[in-house]
Amino acid sequence: MQSDTRAQALRILGEVDHPLIRTVVKVVGCSVAAFFVAHWTQGDSAGVESLSEAGRSTLWILVFAALMWVTEALPAYAVGLLVMGLEILILGRPGGVFAEDGDYKAWEQFVQPWSNPLMWLFIGGFVLAAAASKTQLDQVIARRVLRFFGHEPKAVLAGCMMVTFVFSMFMSNTATAAMMIAVVAPVALSLNAEDPFMKALYLGIPISANIGGMGTIIGSPPNAIAAGLMPTGSQVDFLQWMTYGLPPAILLAVVGWMYLVKRYPCETGSIRLLPSEELSGAEGGKYNNLHRFAVASVFVITIGLWMTESLHKIPNAVVSFIPIVSFAVFGVLKSEDIRNLQWDVLLLLCGGLSLGVAVRVSGLADWVASLLPTGLPIWAIVLVMAYLAVVQSNLMSNTATAAILLPIGIGFVPEVPLALAVPVALTCSCAMMLPISTPPNAVAFASNKVGTKDFVKSGALFTLLGPAIVYLWMVVALWLGL
Repeated sequence: MQSDTRAQALRILGEVDHPLIRTVVKVVGCSVAAFFVAHWTQGDSAGVESLSEAGRSTLWILVFAALMWVTEALPAYAVGLLVMGLEILILGRPGGVFAEDGDYKAWEQFVQPWSNPLMWLFIGGFVLAAAASKTQLDQVIARRVLRFFGHEPKAVLAGCMMVTFVFSMFMSNTATAAMMIAVVAPVALSLNAEDPFMKALYLGIPISANIGGMGTIIGSPPNAIAAGLMPTGSQVDFLQWMTYGLPPAILLAVVGWMYLVKRYPCETGSIRLLPSEELSGAEGGKYNNLHRFAVASVFVITIGLWMTESLHKIPNAVVSFIPIVSFAVFGVLKSEDIRNLQWDVLLLLCGGLSLGVAVRVSGLADWVASLLPTGLPIWAIVLVMAYLAVVQSNLMSNTATAAILLPIGIGFVPEVPLALAVPVALTCSCAMMLPISTPPNAVAFASNKVGTKDFVKSGALFTLLGPAIVYLWMVVALWLGL
C-alpha cells in the first residue's frame, strides 16, 4: 500500500524543513500564479468560451493546490485540508459564486468525502498493516517465504520482489520497503562489496513496493481517488480493481526482475542465507504467537470478504470493521497504535476526493473538456493523460498528481470514465526515477547501496513502459467485459 508524500521521502533522506520566510514566499507565489491562470479564463481573453465564476474559483483552488504540492510549501496533507477549507469558504458560501442564497448546506458536499466508504476501506487496510507490523507477522512471513527460494541469486531476487510486491498490496509501501531492506541485509552480507548484484537487491525492493500498490484499491491512494470519483453505475469493487491492476502490475514486476538480473549480474555463484536473529515481540513468546495467529486469521477473513463482495453482498467498507473492531477488542492494537495510523494519508486522500467534487459540480471539468479538439480518439486522450501522470508523479506526490489530473481527465471521456481513471491512477505508481519520487526509493537510497543514476535508469524503463502496458491491458479487460 502506498503512502506517497514527498515530504516523507525528504525526511527519510535527511532534508531539513524550509525556513518560514521561504514558505511564506512560496504560498504567496503559488496564490498569485493561480490567480493569473484563473483570470486568463475570463471573457474573450482566453480565446475560448468564458468559464463561469464558480469554475474560475475552482480553477484557482486547483492550480493553487497543484503548485503548493509541487513546491512543497506545506505538507501534502495540509494542502488537502486547505483545499477543503477554500472550497467551503469560496464555493460553499450562501449567495457566493456557487451556492445560491439561502443554501446553507452547499458546503457539505465538499466534506462528504471523509465519510466515503473508500475512506473506511483504507482505514481497514491501515489497521491490518499496523497489526501485522506490531506482532511482526510481516517479518515472520517474509523470512519464511524467502527460505523456499534457495541460494541461486536470480531466485533470491525473485523471492524478495515477490514478498515485497504482495505486502505492498495491503500495507504501506514505505513500511514494506523498510522491513524488506532489513530482511535482505543478512542476504547482502554474503555478497562481495563490489558485486553488482547488491544493487539489484536494493533496487528490486522499491520497484516491487511501488508496483505492488497497483494491485488493490487500498494499495495506493491514487487508486482510491479514481474509484471514489466514479459516477453512479461505474463504481469499481475490490475484486474488479484487482482484475484491472494486478495483471499489468505482475507483468511490470517481471520486467523489472529481468532488467535487474540483466543489468546487475551476480558475480557470486550462490547466495548464502545467513541466519537471522530471532524475532521477539514486546509481549513475549506465547502471547505474541497467539496474537500473530489472530492477526493472520483476521487478515485472511477480511481479504477474502473483500474479494467476494459480489457473493455475500456485504459492502467492503462494512467488512473493514472486522479488523478495526477485532484488534481493538482483543487488545492487539492499543490507543497509541490507532493514533499512529497514517492519518496524513487519509487527509490527503480526502482532500483529493473533495477537489474532484468541486471540479465536477462547478462545471470546470466540462469546460476543460470543451477545449479538446473535436473528434480526438479516446485512446489518444487516455495515453496522453497516463504519460502526463507518470511524468508528473516523478516530480511530486502521486496522490497529489491523481487529485489534480483525475477530475479533469474524467471530464474528457464522461461516457467511459473507467477507461481513463484506472490507467491514470495505475501509472502514477510507475513513477520511480528519482530517490525522492517515492518513499520506498528514499528508503533504498538511504542504505547507500544505490545511487541516483541507478534510479534514473530503472525508473526510465517504467516511465516509458508503464502507461503503455496498463493501457493495453485495460483495453483487453474492457473488451473481455471484466
